Amino acid sequence: MFSNEVWNVIIIVLTTMVASACIMPALKKIAHHIGAIDYPSKKEGNRHIHTKPIPKLGGVGIFLAFLFGYMLFGHHSIKMNSILIGSFIIILTGIIDDIKPIKASQKLIGQVIAATIVACYGKILLQNISAFGYVIDFGILAYPITILFIIACVNIINLIDGIDGLSGGISSIFYLTVGIISLWQARYGSLEISLAFIMLGATLGFLIHNFNPASIFAGDCSMFMGFQIAVITLLGFKATALTSFFIPIIILIIPILDTLFAIIRRKLKGRPIFSPDKDHIHHQLIKMHLSQKSTVLIIYLIDFLFALATMIYALKNPKIGMIIYGILFIIIFVFACNTNIISDQLPKKVKEITRKKK
Repeated sequence: MFSNEVWNVIIIVLTTMVASACIMPALKKIAHHIGAIDYPSKKEGNRHIHTKPIPKLGGVGIFLAFLFGYMLFGHHSIKMNSILIGSFIIILTGIIDDIKPIKASQKLIGQVIAATIVACYGKILLQNISAFGYVIDFGILAYPITILFIIACVNIINLIDGIDGLSGGISSIFYLTVGIISLWQARYGSLEISLAFIMLGATLGFLIHNFNPASIFAGDCSMFMGFQIAVITLLGFKATALTSFFIPIIILIIPILDTLFAIIRRKLKGRPIFSPDKDHIHHQLIKMHLSQKSTVLIIYLIDFLFALATMIYALKNPKIGMIIYGILFIIIFVFACNTNIISDQLPKKVKEITRKKK
């Protein structure tokens, strides 16, 4: 027999998923009407792989389903007000960029404003972390640290959004994992549980239309998914032990590593950090002659294994969780050494070292 809490979660997820799925067809028409279309580009560095024009604004549908879920299942508070205002600013920034692309610095302004509202008005802060018997109290620095953390999550999800279903799938795995951990820890009725499952349903509804072959993209409104990931993390794991804060971070290890590799790669090539290219993790798998669908499913699988290891680490046996983490990191290390995800020269050097050993 399911408990009342589990039934409530199922109702939240199903309601917001249906709402999101039903909103998407209307947004496709609106996107065509206002010119929010992602056209295939042959320009060097273009990271998208689609071959026909695809409407954007899918992130707006997720946002609208989120608002619908909040009206039905949410609770009014100052914290929630700050999240709603910040979400609106993020979505507005994304819509503007989807209609007429703006500079990265201009998008950053919107992100900073949204993050500042959450930190300063909502007082949703990363205040301190304890590790090895010591407590690090950030004091006044809690504000800039929190703002930087939110901006980082926003851009991590936005940067990985280069293939059908990828950002939505990884975000869904995050919401599900954090939701399960929070339920297991009996945080019934908490804001992070409500947000996690509302966002899970809204994102799954989007994925119905975004999974390969996608009929709509999230566009730069995908920033909203990253924004909610940051907020849920801060609500559920702030002012806590370093190992607990590590829990939501490790669930996002694939987009985090992809972003880190991209920064290193572009710096080595002397290119701007935010310049697009086709050397992300999903591009590397496609270069191995895998289909888009197979590529995204492989990334889902790896991300799910990290999420599973995280649940085992947090709820059952930390040692087993660490062993699984170690195996997965070895796989990623081998992958990085044998592709040009970091540098075009790295695979050649690895082959030379291997040949010498033989």
